[in-house]
Order: sequence, then C-alpha cells, then structure tokens
Amino acid sequence: MLEQQQPTGSSPSGAGAGRRRRRRTLHIVAWASAGLVLVGASGAGYLYHRLNANIHSVDIDGALGGHRPAPLGNGAMDILVLGSDSRSGANRGYGHDSGTARSDTAMVVHLDSGHKAASVVSIPRDTLVDRPACRTPKHGRHGAAGTAPAAPHVMFNTAYEVGGPVCAVKTVERLTGLRMDHYVEVDFTGFKDLVNALGGVPLTTSAAIHDPKSHLSLAAGRHTLDGAQALGLVRTRHGVADGSDLGRIQLQQAFMKALLDRIAGIGLFTSPTKLFSVADTSTRAVTTDTGLGSVNKLMGLGESVRHLKSGHVHMVTLPVRYAVSDPNRVEPIDAQARKVWAALRADKPIPAAATKGSVADRVDAGKVVAPHTAPHPSPSTSGR
Repeated sequence: MLEQQQPTGSSPSGAGAGRRRRRRTLHIVAWASAGLVLVGASGAGYLYHRLNANIHSVDIDGALGGHRPAPLGNGAMDILVLGSDSRSGANRGYGHDSGTARSDTAMVVHLDSGHKAASVVSIPRDTLVDRPACRTPKHGRHGAAGTAPAAPHVMFNTAYEVGGPVCAVKTVERLTGLRMDHYVEVDFTGFKDLVNALGGVPLTTSAAIHDPKSHLSLAAGRHTLDGAQALGLVRTRHGVADGSDLGRIQLQQAFMKALLDRIAGIGLFTSPTKLFSVADTSTRAVTTDTGLGSVNKLMGLGESVRHLKSGHVHMVTLPVRYAVSDPNRVEPIDAQARKVWAALRADKPIPAAATKGSVADRVDAGKVVAPHTAPHPSPSTSGR
C-alpha cells in the first residue's frame, strides 16, 4: 500500500481498471454475510436485493477453464484474498493513479475441512515468480483484450497489474499447485469503510508508530483505530522495524487477528441495525469470484466460518530469501515453500520447519501490535 513501486528489502509496491476493491477482509465479509440469514428470516426482501446488487464479481472459473489444479474435495477451501492499490475515484487521496492497479496485499486463506481452523499464507508482492501467459482486460468501450506473454522471474504483483484478478489467481495456482476455490478483493476506501462500520478496531501498540507517508501517528498504548488509522497501520513500512515490506506483512497479520477479535465480540447478531450496516458496507466493499457473487453464496461461506476465532488462525509468510539477481527482491525457498503448500493440500497445519530460515521470520514488526478486548472509548484521534 504505497506511494510508488519500491523494493521489498526497503519498501512496498502493488491491476485492472474498473475492478478495484481492497484488503484482507474475507472474514468481515463472511461474518457479516452470515448475519444475512437473520435479514432473510425477517422477510426484508428489499434489503436482500439491495445487498445482492452491491456485489461485484468476476467469472474466474469461466476465464481459466479446465487447465487448473483439482479441487481438494474434502471440504477444505482455499481462497485468494487480495488488496489492490488503485488510486482512482475515492482512492485518489492516496497518491497518483498511473492507470493501473497492483496487488498490494496477497494472502492464501486455507479453511480446514470443518472450517474450524484456518492457515493464512502471505505472499510478499515483490516475490520473484514465473508468471504464466494471461489475458489482458479490455480498455474502454472499443478497446480489445490481448495477451500478456509468460514472463519468468518477475514480481508477483505484476500478475494483477497485467491481467487483473484472473491472472492473479492463475499465477497463485501456478506458484502453489493449489486450486483457488474463491477470490476476494478490497481497495483502500472499502477497507476504511469496513473498519468504520465495525466501530473501529481495538488494539495495543507496544511502541510509538509515526509514518507521514501512510498518514499515521500513534503513541504507544491502547487505541481503537478508525478506518483511516487502520489503513495507515496496514500500509506503514517506515514506522516500524526495518522499513521493509516483510515487516509490513507482519503488521497486517497482527491487525487481521485484532479484526477477527473485534468481529467476534461486536454482537452483530444481537443488533439488526449494526448487522445491516456492516453487511451493506461489506458487500459494497468487495469484488469476488462469481462463486461468491450473491448474498446466498456469501451467506453459505459466512455460516461455515461463523465460529472461527483468531486463536484458530495460523498466519505465516511464504518462506523467502533475498534474490541473488536483486537483493531488493525476494524469491521463494523452493524446498520449504513446497512444505507449506503440501500442508495445505493435505489439510494439515503448516509445520514450523517450513518457515525456518526465511528472511521473513527475522523481522519483529508483528510484536509492535497486539489485540485487546477490554472496553475502550471512541476511536483514537492521535495524530489526526
């Protein structure tokens, strides 16, 4: 989440005009949509159709066809969650829009066969990968779609830049050997609105965080972050640790756990007004694959993860090392990455040995942020 494309070792970076939405908010969407069961039970047909009309979806299955990894078939599910860094429209306040967007954040979310636990694997956006050939989207009313040729050893986030969600999914499937059953994407503004709809997210910072580039200033202590502050936190690199994108990933993972705790403790299902507000915001904030592109489909996913707590979510970063060809980029440690993807394929926990020695595990940024569940006053205004 970023002002401009910069290297992993000392910065961030991040396609597809017209389909921009953002951030690792699978669980907000899932929990909120689960509550739509209550809306439907009340017979509020207008509300149902309004929420259904909010959802924007992309036919990824149709675009990719049959040349894909086979589904796991055991009830487990893999979902690609992307944050896009579009700077157009409501997002223009976050920098210049070059006409494209990039995948600023990428997570493979694996729900186990009972949907009682999850493993989340973050893919650094500057990871060098072999990108497959991808169809490029049409530009404008009369523009024609084309093809971006396969490209070896390019940054992961270029997949979304050249071919949007379909190319991002295709690239992840090539990288992991796993079929992505679903796709969820959120943009800057969608992320902010979701956090605000939840009444902010409580957390504790063990050290002060000041980063003018992400518009964030927080003292050490307890906060309830509003949407703008939460966005600043998950975008910051320079405010903590070594200033790398790997450190920022750890902050994002820590914030996601605080977010899950907030959703679990907010009492959505006892407040129809709050429930509808979150559901309305959630469905407007995301782009999904067509497999999740309706209220009923989101409801099904939401019901299945309704009791998933942060303590049952294991988060890791893809094991990487600094690239030999460019120390400002990273590349997968192949033998260890295979262990990560094999664990997901077998629906087993990711072993600690799979990430041992990864440069991502040498960063301590995640220790700066921790969730707290005690009551807290209105959203913090520090630095605002």
